Amino acid sequence: MDLLFQRLERLYGRADGRRIREELDKRFKGIPSPPTPRAGHGLNERDVMLITYADTLREPETAPLQTLHTFLSRHTDGLFTHLHLLPFYPFSSDDGFSVVDFRTIRDDLGTWRDIRHLAETCRLSFDAVINHVSTSSAYMKGYLRDDPAYREFFIRLDPATDTSAVLRTRNLPLLHPYPGADGERHLWTTFSRDQVDLNYHNPAVLLEILDVLLFYRRQGASMLRLDAIPYLWKELGTSCAHLPQTHDVIKLIRDVFDRVDPGLLLLTETNVPHRENVSYTGNGRDEAQVIYNFSLPPLILHAMQRRNGTVLSQWARSLEPLGPGATFLNITATHDGIGMRPTEGLLDEPERRFLCELAERNGGAVTGKRNTDGSVSPYELNLNYFDAINDPSADEPLDRQVDRFMCSQAISLAFAGMPGIYIHSLLGSRNNRREVEETGISRRINREKLALGDVARHLQDPGHLRSRVLTRFRHLLHLRKQQPAFHPDSAQEVPDYGPGFFCLRRTPSDAKRTIVALHNITDRRQPCPGELQSATDILTGGPAPKELCPWQVCWMTGAGR
Repeated sequence: MDLLFQRLERLYGRADGRRIREELDKRFKGIPSPPTPRAGHGLNERDVMLITYADTLREPETAPLQTLHTFLSRHTDGLFTHLHLLPFYPFSSDDGFSVVDFRTIRDDLGTWRDIRHLAETCRLSFDAVINHVSTSSAYMKGYLRDDPAYREFFIRLDPATDTSAVLRTRNLPLLHPYPGADGERHLWTTFSRDQVDLNYHNPAVLLEILDVLLFYRRQGASMLRLDAIPYLWKELGTSCAHLPQTHDVIKLIRDVFDRVDPGLLLLTETNVPHRENVSYTGNGRDEAQVIYNFSLPPLILHAMQRRNGTVLSQWARSLEPLGPGATFLNITATHDGIGMRPTEGLLDEPERRFLCELAERNGGAVTGKRNTDGSVSPYELNLNYFDAINDPSADEPLDRQVDRFMCSQAISLAFAGMPGIYIHSLLGSRNNRREVEETGISRRINREKLALGDVARHLQDPGHLRSRVLTRFRHLLHLRKQQPAFHPDSAQEVPDYGPGFFCLRRTPSDAKRTIVALHNITDRRQPCPGELQSATDILTGGPAPKELCPWQVCWMTGAGR
C-alpha cells in the first residue's frame, strides 16, 4: 500500500480513499514514472526569484505579460532564474486573491502563450489560491443554485455555531450569509465575504484542485505557491490552523508531483511564528521544498532601526538547518505587508509596538487580527520596505538612504536559502499613498502600477533612485551567483562582533572559499574586526577596510577565524 493511498485513507476512509486513488491513476495514465524522485530542492547559488504582479509594469497597447518579458530581457541581465507571477486569473477582489476561474488568464494581461514565453527565460511560480474562491466563481454559483456537481463544495454552518476557537487573521466575521436555493446559507470565510473557503472534507474538492495544479504544470509552472495554506482543513473545536489533515493534503500534492514531475517545487505561504512555519517542510522530503523565511523581514527592520542586531543574531544563531531537501525563500518585501505574527516570541511587546509606531510614522498602517478573547493584535505592517528602512520625511542625502536600504537587502541575500526580491524593492519604489487614500486598501501601498517608459527613463539616469538601487542589486547578485558559499545548503554561522554588526559566515560543502558577510547596521563608522582585516572584500575587489562606513556591507574571503 503506497503512501499516497495511506494519506487518502486517513483523510477520507478506506472506500473513498480507494476511489480517489483510482481517479488519480487515470490522470497518471500515459505519464512515465520518473526514475527516482529528486531527493533535494535542486537549487544552487545562482538561483534568485523575482516576485511581481503580471501588470506591475505597463505600456500602451501591449499585453502586460509581454511588457514584463521586455523588462526582464532589457533591464535585469539574466539576474533571475525564477519568476513568481502573483495571481493572473480573473478575480473579483483582493488584487487577484479572490479567484473567479483557476484555469483562465485575465483578458487584459495576455495569454497562456505569453506565460509559456516567459517560461523560456525563467522558471515560473504560479499562485495556487486553493483555500478559497470568489463568490463569482462557477463553484459558488453552482453551489448556491444547488447544482449536484458543487454540493458540499463549501462549509455551511448555523450562525449560532460556536467558532470562538478558530484562529482569525482578519478583524472580520468568520461566517457570511449568501442566498441559496433553500434560503440563506451561512458559509465559512477565513478572509473576507468575497473569499469563500473550499470544503476539503469533500473528496470532489480535492480532486478538482489536484486537476487545477496539474493543469498549471502543463502551462509551464515549475513551482506552486500554496497561498494561505495553514487554514485549508477545518475541524470545529480547534484553531483550524496547521491541522494534521492540512499537512496530509500538502503531502498528497507532493506525492502527486513526485509521481508526475519530481522537479516541480512547492512553496508554502505560512505567515506565522517560526516554529509553525518550518513544520511545512515535513520530514525534509515529504512536504514543501521551499518555505518563506517570514521572521527575517521584521527582524532586519528591527535591527536596522534600533542600530542593534542582538535579536536578529540570536534568532539566526538558533536556526536549525532544514536539511538538504528543503530551504528558505529569503525575502524582505512581498505584495503583502511585513508580517508581525512571525515576531511572536522573538520580540517583546514594547519592541513590537515600536515597529507598529514606526510603520505609522513612516506613512504606513498596521493591520490587526482578531484573537479568541475578542482583542485585536498586530498582524502586519503595511508599507513599502524602502520607506520602512528610511523615514520618508527625513532630509538626508539619497546616497545615504540607498546605502541603508541595500544593507537590509544584502542581509537577505547572504542568508542561507534562495533570495526572493519583490519588484518594488528591485526598483526602489516608495510608499504608494495615493492609491491607499483613493481605495482605502492599506496593502496597495506596495502594489503600485508603473509605466515601463517612465521606469526605463529612470534607469537610464545614474542619479535616479531606481537606477541606483537596481545597479546595486545587479552588483550584489552577479557576485553572489559566483560563490558556492551562497548555495542554499552551505553551512551558516553567526559570529558575534558586537550589536552594531550583523555577520554571517557561509561555508560551502567543500570547505573552500568561505565568505564572511559583515553588515554595519548603524549610522556610525565602526572598526573592522581584527581577525577580518587580512581578508579580501569581493564587493570592492580590494582588501577589507580598516573601518566600515555607516550601513556598509563587506563579503570577505580569506578571513581568519
